[in-house]
Amino acid sequence: MTGRVGIFGGAFDPPHNGHVALARTAMERLGLERLHVTVVVAPGHKETIAPAEHRLELARLAFAELGTVEPELYEYTVDALEAYGYEDPVFLVGADELADFPTWKEPERVLELARLGVATRPGYRPEVASPRIEVFELEPYPVSSSEIRDRVLRGEPIDGLVPDAVARRIAELGLYRDA
Repeated sequence: MTGRVGIFGGAFDPPHNGHVALARTAMERLGLERLHVTVVVAPGHKETIAPAEHRLELARLAFAELGTVEPELYEYTVDALEAYGYEDPVFLVGADELADFPTWKEPERVLELARLGVATRPGYRPEVASPRIEVFELEPYPVSSSEIRDRVLRGEPIDGLVPDAVARRIAELGLYRDA
C-alpha cells in the first residue's frame, strides 16, 4: 500500500456533517490518500442507540463523498490498528477525545501502531507530549450526534446536520424515534 492512510473511528450514532468535515480537513491538511472509517461496535465510554450494522451503513453513506473511504466494524481502536497493519497510519480524533485517550484500551499500543491526528479549533493548541501526535485546525461545526438523535425523537428536521443520504436512511429505518 502506498500513500498515507488515515483512520477515523467512532460510534457514529449517527455520523454527521461535523464528522465529514473533520475527515475532509484531515485528508487535506495531513496529506492522506485514503481514509479507513472504523465504526466501533460498543464504545466503552458511551452508550449507542442504533445497532452497529445500521451505524456502519450510515457511515458508508456519510463518507461516500470523500471517495477513498472504507468503513468497517471493529470492537476497539487497537484491534483495528493491529488488523490493518498499515505502515505509520494517522488515527484521527477531535481534541475532546484526546483528553479521554488515556482511558482507551491500550493507549500506548495505539501510539505504537499509529500517529494521532488531533482536530482542534482555531487558536487552540492542546499540549501534546508525544511526537506521534499531529495537531491540525478545524473550523468549529456546531453539531453533535446526541443533538441529532434528540431532534429525530422530537420529530424535528435534521437537514443540514447530516448528509442528505444519511437523513433519508435514518427516516427509512425509523432510527432514533424511540430513543
